[in-house]
Amino acid sequence: MDFMQAVAAKGQPEKTFEALAELVSQTIGAKLFTTMAIHHDRGVVVRNYSNMPDAYPVSGEKDLKKDRWSDLVQGQHKTFVANSIEEIASVFPDYELIQSLGCESCINIPVTIDGEVVGTLNCLHDAGYYTAERVEAANALKLPGAVAFLLNAIHTKGA
Repeated sequence: MDFMQAVAAKGQPEKTFEALAELVSQTIGAKLFTTMAIHHDRGVVVRNYSNMPDAYPVSGEKDLKKDRWSDLVQGQHKTFVANSIEEIASVFPDYELIQSLGCESCINIPVTIDGEVVGTLNCLHDAGYYTAERVEAANALKLPGAVAFLLNAIHTKGA
């Protein structure tokens, strides 16, 4: 099922997130793919999709941090790139779990709606995987990401 068919299908927002994961795989590749919704009003982030739910379940909240990652992604609306486990470890405390899953590089793509970053697409792969060409190609994922986050917001209202 392609992305647009998934958006129109019953079973939202799961169908759209699954199609987004497939689109990510086809566009730039990801061993581990998650999405995080940012709730600025409450100061938290919530994982709303994971292709590895045993390691990274869809649930719970984490406090928004103020650090160089948040400045770049949330403040400047730029994609964060780390191509080594050392770079990942400098911003993510769960780097050992990330490495245990065979991932040593990541990009976090900000999804912006109405001038505000509402979430991120988090793609992880082998060390050195996210080349400049892949990072550039990742820009094409922002609009489908926005659609997925909007559908998620509609379907989780009141939840």
